This record gives sequence, C-alpha cells and structure tokens, in this order.
Amino acid sequence: MIKLSQIPTAPPDDISKKAARAETRAFAKRLGELHYTLLAQKKYAVLVILQGMDASGKDGAVKNVFRYCTHNNFRTYSFKKPTEEEFAHDFLWRVHKQCPAKGELVVFNRSHYEDVLIQRVHKWIDEERVQKRMKAINAFEELLQFDNNTILFKFFLHISKEQQEIELLQRKNEPDKFWKHNDNDWREREYWDEYMRCYEDVLNQSVVPWQIVPTDKRWYRDYLISKTMVETLEKLDLQFPPLETA
Repeated sequence: MIKLSQIPTAPPDDISKKAARAETRAFAKRLGELHYTLLAQKKYAVLVILQGMDASGKDGAVKNVFRYCTHNNFRTYSFKKPTEEEFAHDFLWRVHKQCPAKGELVVFNRSHYEDVLIQRVHKWIDEERVQKRMKAINAFEELLQFDNNTILFKFFLHISKEQQEIELLQRKNEPDKFWKHNDNDWREREYWDEYMRCYEDVLNQSVVPWQIVPTDKRWYRDYLISKTMVETLEKLDLQFPPLETA
C-alpha cells in the first residue's frame, strides 16, 4: 500500500548531483537514439504520463528529458478544462484521440487522471463515479497496451508542500517566471491533504504501476525519468527495419 507521506521527496543522500547530471545527459542522448529507432520501426507506441501537484516540474521534465528526441514523431499534450464539445462526450473521448500511434512518442502533461483528481477533490463528481472512472481508466490503459503495443510510463512527480511554496513564490518574485504565475495555484494548495488522499487512491488502484519520482531537486527528477525510460526501452526489440527491395 502506497503512503505518500512515507516516501521521500528528496534524492538519496548517497547520490552525487554532478554525477547524476552527467548520467542524465547520457540517458537523454540515448533516449533520442531509441526514439529515432522507434520512429523507423513503427512497432511500438510510447505514452508518458506526468502527474503531480502544481509546480512539481512537469514542464521542466519535458524540456530536459526529451531534448534529443526528433520532432517529427514526438509531441506533448496538456489537458485543460474540457471544452463544450468534450463535456458532451465520455471523459476518455478527448484522451483517446491524443494517444500515440505506433512509431510515436507522446507526453501527457497532466492526463485523464485529472478526471479522478481535481473533480474528486472539489466534489464535482461523487465517489461512485470516481470508482467507475478508475475501472474505465484501467481498462483503457490495458487496451492501449495490448491492442496497440503502447509502452506506458506513468510518473508521479512527488514534491513536498514546503518546496511547492518555494516554487510558487518564485513565480511571483522572479521576472522570468511571472508568466507561470496563476493565483488559482495558491487556492488549490489549500486542498493539499485532500489531493494527497486522492493521489494515493489513484496510485494504489492503478493496474499499470506508477513510478514515484522525488522532485524537490529537479536534477534528480530528470535523472530518474530518463534512466527509467532508457532501461525499459532497451529491453525491447527496437531495431531498424531491413531494406525493402522491389
């Protein structure tokens, strides 16, 4: 049983920041190579889900981990408040069409889990709907895996409440971060304990497991995500297809 309060948000004491950063650069370059092979082979799709509280570093992870990925089959998508058209469909309708095709790598900056997190925290849906949606999410992710060869990476960016305050204050005090400031982030912070409860429920109910990434130190976040992805993708039979002749 996952209990977030018992999981550190900082890196282990025995890991070197300098060494981790060097390894991260190597992992990021290797990820770019594997991604290029993924594009050529078109056997697998790769979906990366980044979830976490406001200021947990989702944008930074995308920038640093995927910097060497080729652009023609790499994209990110961030789920905002549903449009009128999206509200008129089931909650997974808008998600399915953003999922990767074979040969593509897609990062969800927030995801379908918003529909069992923010909506649950604010009591916009009842507990019966929450549980039915979780069952639908598990079935949906299994469908992606078994019907489309989708490799799923699910990273929960685990930030402490203290570090979140530091990050949010920087958005108010540092000119190059003003554009990130949103008063609503402070209002959502008031629901911290309820968010942690709902996140724990999601982490424990998910069939496809999550990796919990301590993210108080951004360099460790990048190291852990890039390392996990490279080690997993290297276990696949990724290879360039043979020459086709007439």
